[in-house]
Amino acid sequence: MITAVDTNVLLDILLPDPEYKDSSRAYLERGIKEGSLIICEIVYSELSTFFSKKKELDRFLEDINATLKPSTTDSLYRAGEAWKEYLKRRTPGIQCPACGNNMIINCSECGNSLGKRHIISDFIIGAHASVLADNLITRDRGIYRTYFKNLTLNFGD
Repeated sequence: MITAVDTNVLLDILLPDPEYKDSSRAYLERGIKEGSLIICEIVYSELSTFFSKKKELDRFLEDINATLKPSTTDSLYRAGEAWKEYLKRRTPGIQCPACGNNMIINCSECGNSLGKRHIISDFIIGAHASVLADNLITRDRGIYRTYFKNLTLNFGD
């Protein structure tokens, strides 16, 4: 079994996050026990901001038994398809990362709608996992449930 890992789970261990570090470590250990852990280029790049040297990042990944698995044209095309769907469906507001519910919050100063907008890197991570892995360990389940319905997600379900 191949398990892809999202950045947030690795940061839980690296930083460490008091709320999630133990559960993140348990999910990673389960992924290793069941097969192998992979990350995509986006996750590698996001992690690199926390290391002063490349070899330190590579050592961290080696220590947790995670391997960089490059995206394929199939996974990148799938990311583009999901991105296109997102752009069609996008509404103002904030999407809950756990369930995908959308809510609108307006600025108290000017009244404009506030909200997190997804960027294509989120879709590359999801498509990479859906094409090259059997499941994805992430805490951002809302976007992946919405745009990658056949992707098995792990974390607190």
